[in-house]
Amino acid sequence: MEEQRYILKNCNSFEPVHIFDCGQCFRWNREEDGSYTGIFKNNVLNVKKENEDIIFEGVCDGDIEEVCKEYFDLNTDYEEIKAKLSNIDEYLKNSIEYGKGIRILNQDLWETIISFIISANNNIPRIKGIIERKSKKYGNKIIYKGKNYYTFPDMNSLGKASVEDLRALGLGFRDKRIYETTRMFLDKEITLEELENEKDTDTLREKLITLSGVGGKVADCIMLFSLKKFDVFPIDVWVRRVMNELYIKEDDENKVSKTLIQNLAKEKYNDLAGLAQQYLFYWKRDA
Repeated sequence: MEEQRYILKNCNSFEPVHIFDCGQCFRWNREEDGSYTGIFKNNVLNVKKENEDIIFEGVCDGDIEEVCKEYFDLNTDYEEIKAKLSNIDEYLKNSIEYGKGIRILNQDLWETIISFIISANNNIPRIKGIIERKSKKYGNKIIYKGKNYYTFPDMNSLGKASVEDLRALGLGFRDKRIYETTRMFLDKEITLEELENEKDTDTLREKLITLSGVGGKVADCIMLFSLKKFDVFPIDVWVRRVMNELYIKEDDENKVSKTLIQNLAKEKYNDLAGLAQQYLFYWKRDA
């Protein structure tokens, strides 16, 4: 593949640090010059912001402009979304100002499922390490600027791994869950197409929860970060904390139920709850 370049001019809703450090993806790494290099599907890209321009460079499986428009959701008007959410209250307005360059990526469904099973009770450096080792062992090599990158392994490649093979990658208790979920797809108990075609959010969540290692929070992350279900509201420790501090004000945040938070999010943010969650999460965790 030949190197390509694409420049996105005057983009107000694109900050690489906000996009790659808001918890939605695990295969982007910051370079010494402040740019980010990542791999997704069969593409390796470096992304840099200069003034208000975004510069994409790398090797792509297709035209770089089309690849970037799809993956970075460039056809969605985030200025309109931010304006709508900012009118809800001052808290959300402040969090949007802090993470104004967040965009929800269009990530590969298979990669997102496996990555977020790995993410359960885990930290980001460790998640990244596991995914990198797994990709190096079962993915395909792509060379970019003299460095080796590895694609995320497809289900057939990952299906060659035993539980013991997965354990050797440092997966811990998640080894059996990754193995079982991979087998479910290979045995056609569930298909990616079935999940992609399901329009109803609640039904989709129920289907995802049948996968080994997928609970409610992981299912919501998969729906938000790969299936564009902006009405879901994933809840982790940071989201519980910020929702309690801003709205609920319980002395012990651990006593705040997820149901209460979900209902509050639905009432306040409606079909943009997932985007509100990202701004609030990034603001609370980073600031």
